[in-house]
Amino acid sequence: MIDKQLGIPIYIQIQTEIKQKIEAGVWQVGTAIPAERQLAEMFHVSRMTVRQAIQGLVDDNILQRRVGAGTFIAEKKLTERLEAVTSFTNLMLQEGKKPSTRIVSYGIRPASTQEQEALGIPEKSNVMKVERIRYGDMVPILYEVAAIPEYIASLLTKEDIMNSLYEAVETKIGKQIGEAEQTMEAALVSEKVAPFLDVKLGSPVMKLRQITYLEDGRPFEFTRSQYVGSRFQFVAKVKQ
Repeated sequence: MIDKQLGIPIYIQIQTEIKQKIEAGVWQVGTAIPAERQLAEMFHVSRMTVRQAIQGLVDDNILQRRVGAGTFIAEKKLTERLEAVTSFTNLMLQEGKKPSTRIVSYGIRPASTQEQEALGIPEKSNVMKVERIRYGDMVPILYEVAAIPEYIASLLTKEDIMNSLYEAVETKIGKQIGEAEQTMEAALVSEKVAPFLDVKLGSPVMKLRQITYLEDGRPFEFTRSQYVGSRFQFVAKVKQ
């Protein structure tokens, strides 16, 4: 039930309602959800609010848009874990490239349900949400949306976000970066992201979702990234 007096953004409440219907089996994996107009009537909100909620679930791979067919409940995909955890800055330096960053937006925002779960933070918590483009020798490599718990973000500056976030966290929190959980899948770049990466709409990208932990096991960063397929590759070491 949507409660406009609850203090939680309406689009996040709609996302929660949709996910609850999926988990309860009311809406089955692989089937289409109602059209935006129907959802707007169902939740008594504008179509713009519904569109914002749906886009967030598409970005989180819970829903999937199919051109000319509608929006469907996405199937769960296989997960491949990579071994190493390193910052983008260090990675570019190792490749002999000059790293740089352009911040698209950043600020304190209410955490989505997925961000709460990934970061292990309570309901109604806030996160520092950062959208940024990462470059190597001035060539856009990836578009990234990062969410950081407010208690950690309050210790960081815009310069920390512009440069190496990992180094700043290690310095100001006093903890080393630990392990990370990574989920990858092939996709096509979205209309929103294509101009930021200087690629044509529909170009292939590798979508990466990562939860990064401090050495004491606390999750401190949840990122969703889109890497340009023609400019980046992942290598995984497999132990026999």
